[in-house]
Amino acid sequence: MTLVRLLFYVMSFIAIASALYAALSKNLVRSIFIFFVTLFALAGLYVIALADFVAVTQVVIYVGGILVLILFAFMLSGRETLNVIQHQKGKFINMAKVPAVILAVLFLAVIVNIILKADADNLPWIKQAIAQQNEITPTSSTIDNIGVNLMTTYLLPFEAISVLLLMALVGAAHLSRKEGGA
Repeated sequence: MTLVRLLFYVMSFIAIASALYAALSKNLVRSIFIFFVTLFALAGLYVIALADFVAVTQVVIYVGGILVLILFAFMLSGRETLNVIQHQKGKFINMAKVPAVILAVLFLAVIVNIILKADADNLPWIKQAIAQQNEITPTSSTIDNIGVNLMTTYLLPFEAISVLLLMALVGAAHLSRKEGGA
């Protein structure tokens, strides 16, 4: 067993276990923080797959942006709402969840069927890419070119979007602020 395969198995286990914990946990704060672990494990899987740009994007956009937005929404939620959500009584599987469970099992069956029937080694587009030597090697780097373009050619749109997102964040904070009873 090579080191890459071992890292793949470890990262896969961490991603699956933390995603299951985040989905099944009753504690909202723990679910949000364990979601950080899930996203970082996915970024590690992208690095193993030689998709360095996707890994950096995963960390910057999802961990740095989306998850911070989720934490921000959690902090702005009223304490009463959070207490009601956390103390809901209910079984793990009840009649209201049966359609969702059926759809999930059917979706799993479709995915397993596709994986078992797909012959990934004999796909024509993969054979063509190998024949034309159009494959990513561990020595090639795509992130250098993207980084240079983001910080030179596309710097102004990049900064304009960041200012718009900051304005939206300030607007959301203003709208969610509790007014004093007058």
